[in-house]
Amino acid sequence: MARLRTGIDALDRELEGGLPGGSLVAYTAPAASQSELLLQELTAARDTLYMTTERTEDAVEDAFERARCPTGDPEVRYVAGDAPLENARRLFRSLAGENNLIVDPVDPLERVDETRYRNFLNELRNHMFNTGGVAVLHCLSGDHASSVRPTTEHMADVVLSLDVVVNGNDVETRLAVPKFRGGVALQETIKLELGDRVRVDTSRDIA
Repeated sequence: MARLRTGIDALDRELEGGLPGGSLVAYTAPAASQSELLLQELTAARDTLYMTTERTEDAVEDAFERARCPTGDPEVRYVAGDAPLENARRLFRSLAGENNLIVDPVDPLERVDETRYRNFLNELRNHMFNTGGVAVLHCLSGDHASSVRPTTEHMADVVLSLDVVVNGNDVETRLAVPKFRGGVALQETIKLELGDRVRVDTSRDIA
């Protein structure tokens, strides 16, 4: 499969061109972070179906309108909580071609029966492989993370892990890529600046 750009040039260089087409990506990040910026910029690279599981469609669309980073014009759909896996499945089956699928966040889907959830991930992975697109599951990290989060990370082809550390007056954000099935996992983290958009900090750390 061809590599699909994330829309963030420095990150694409680190990933040797981007994310593999047909892959399932788990993107873990603290809820109190600017992690959505990466999702927003990803929509600038290609057509995107943005499935929101907690915020309303209007709230997500408003966030895109106010965004100061490059974005596309994603189709935003709310995944109702009464039957989240069935509703999400119906939506992703409509995708064709090298599109993005973003699930933000995936946590409500993880709370369903584990066997059903695993079957859902298998179906999603197969669909993305057949269409050549990329599915990104936004996974909120921390103590409240679902007990089946290891299943999500195991099933994923690529794991992106965002870590935020507050040290005095400084906020340091680093992105790790500990898993890259079919590729090369990064041996070092990428220091990011997440203000109004995603920037890679190319300055050298001073010991």
